[in-house]
Amino acid sequence: MRIPFVALALVALCTPALAQTPAPAPIMVSSPDGTLTVSVTTDGDGRPSYAVTRLGRPMIAPSRLGFILTDAPKLERGLVATAEPVTAHDDTWEQPWGERRFIRNHYRELRVHLRETTALARVFDVVFRVYDDGLGFRYEFAAQPNLTTLRIGSELTEFNIAEDGEAWWIPSREWNREEYLYHRTPIEAAANTQTPMTMRLDSGLHVSIHEAALVDYAGMNLRRAEGRRFVADLTPGFTNAAVEREAPFTTPWRTLQISDAAGGLVESALILNLNEPNALGDVSWFKPMKYVGIWWDMHLETRSWNSGPRHGATTDYTRRHIDFAAEHGFGGVLVEGWNVGWDGQWFGTGWDFDFTRAYPDYDLQAVTDHAREKGVMIIGHNETGGNAYHYEQQIEDAFALYERLGIGAIKTGYVADAGGARVAGPDGQPTLAWHESQAISRHELNVVRTAARHRIAVNAHEPMKDTGLRRTYPNMISREGARGMEFSAWGQPGNPPEHEVNLVFTRLLAGPMDYTPGIFGMQTRSPDGIATTWAKQLALYVTIYSPIQMAADLLENYEANPGPFQFIKDVAVDWDDTRVLNGEVGDYVTIARKERGTREWFMGSITDENPRVLDASLSFLEPGVRYRAEIYRDGPNADWRDGEGRSRTDIVIEQREVTAADTLTLRLAPGGGQAIRFVPLGRAR
Repeated sequence: MRIPFVALALVALCTPALAQTPAPAPIMVSSPDGTLTVSVTTDGDGRPSYAVTRLGRPMIAPSRLGFILTDAPKLERGLVATAEPVTAHDDTWEQPWGERRFIRNHYRELRVHLRETTALARVFDVVFRVYDDGLGFRYEFAAQPNLTTLRIGSELTEFNIAEDGEAWWIPSREWNREEYLYHRTPIEAAANTQTPMTMRLDSGLHVSIHEAALVDYAGMNLRRAEGRRFVADLTPGFTNAAVEREAPFTTPWRTLQISDAAGGLVESALILNLNEPNALGDVSWFKPMKYVGIWWDMHLETRSWNSGPRHGATTDYTRRHIDFAAEHGFGGVLVEGWNVGWDGQWFGTGWDFDFTRAYPDYDLQAVTDHAREKGVMIIGHNETGGNAYHYEQQIEDAFALYERLGIGAIKTGYVADAGGARVAGPDGQPTLAWHESQAISRHELNVVRTAARHRIAVNAHEPMKDTGLRRTYPNMISREGARGMEFSAWGQPGNPPEHEVNLVFTRLLAGPMDYTPGIFGMQTRSPDGIATTWAKQLALYVTIYSPIQMAADLLENYEANPGPFQFIKDVAVDWDDTRVLNGEVGDYVTIARKERGTREWFMGSITDENPRVLDASLSFLEPGVRYRAEIYRDGPNADWRDGEGRSRTDIVIEQREVTAADTLTLRLAPGGGQAIRFVPLGRAR
């Protein structure tokens, strides 16, 4: 007997085994002011997802949550969601140093429990903290019989952008780590990207995706799956597992910073707030500072890191830097190439480095004694060639020596191609690893914690990405983690005029950067030389935040140009407050900062290759007070391209009296900038 097709369809619709379970109602939480709302739900197959709206408008379309495990069934479906009541948190905490002294931590928290309906009955939580300017969420795993060790192959975490727009990004898993120029493309043209990835949606909303509190876990990149849907892409580990952890543990926070204006991203403290409080206690033994050093010479190839007739790190040359620093009020002198190991092949190997033994022409004891007498600190340099394994065999002895000598800060380096770092493998023997793998995350914290025991601060180059851990470990003072100034010494190409503006709205959202500004010698081996004006070099001290800022040029260039050098001497490095006065990603930005513990303010304004005329309201100044504005601005012929009547060194230095009621007109040359110091004079008449 033949059953009609319609009857078969009715049977299928009525068969319980083939019917999907209706999706439960979403679990929701809103930010303190109600601007942002996160909703979490599971579909008919028990797959969890989250979505975000802003003022009722979709911002993150439904995006999956979960994990692929390498030795157990995935955590992705057959899950039931329940939630605890939403809680509220509001307090203010103080940074020992930073972009601002006091930070408000105001959010509402939702904890969602996800439980498997299968026989394994595994459970995990997803915790959302929702701020008015963004949100973070992380996974938390409790100890349980069927989930004692997690070997995570990949996260299924998604960021499904609900609206068209532009993205600024650099590629992930490439040989040169984070040191790439930024792409500016439609969102759907972004490929495999590092974070932070910053976007400007067609509605004008600005969004940046990153992570916070990266501890004992693989760094997260983003892989575009289709359209504007991105999936968390964990940096590979030793085997097919990117992460191996014993429960209980928590993952890093996956973060979304959100603002109508680009400047709101810069002013956001979300990344810091999602980190744990200070674990070190009193860290007053480190003071934010400016420093000079034996460094730029090597990038110009006038001196060398290795031994020989051009060796830079000699006792006499270091004494010269110490005397210069003392005369001009700088706190430190960086010395690169002082220790044995630079001769021969060190890039990507590092086996010959000795972090306690100096070259014969560098008297470590005499140098540190002279620095102490002059009130200057030697900043040590520990280049590892990417060999974290070899470095860890020596750091305890090395840091004990540095503590005894009064070396209170070190610059570390991990120069090796991505994937070419060396760490201890599962068998304890050295093996290769990616720079942002779980193994390097563990190494980074080992170095920072060991340094803290010896009252040493760490400025890491070729580092693990910044995720706000400086809140927990304040001696993690700064890092590189992007294309720095040295690329303008020898890069092919060097850094273009838009590069520093891009950094403000991308890399610097993660944390401080040791960009090494202050170059006055504009001709280099790079085809465009230093693609800025002098005034922009000065403005970088304000726009690029770091509690340790280098006056990176050769000493003779500062001695020959005392006028512009005065701003470098005067500018602060530690701040009570920070205001972004205007800005667009990759185009221009103006930032004002108030010096910690004084009434002085500093302003920096920078542009890309285009000239700009910007208005800057001085309403941040104390009302009713007169200030002397010490202005360093582009001259009429200033331009990042020399020739045909144009000059990068054309600068005007002038003064005028202003108050909070004034608005300044800032005229920036192509590739130019403006730097201003505001000194209070007294009450306005």
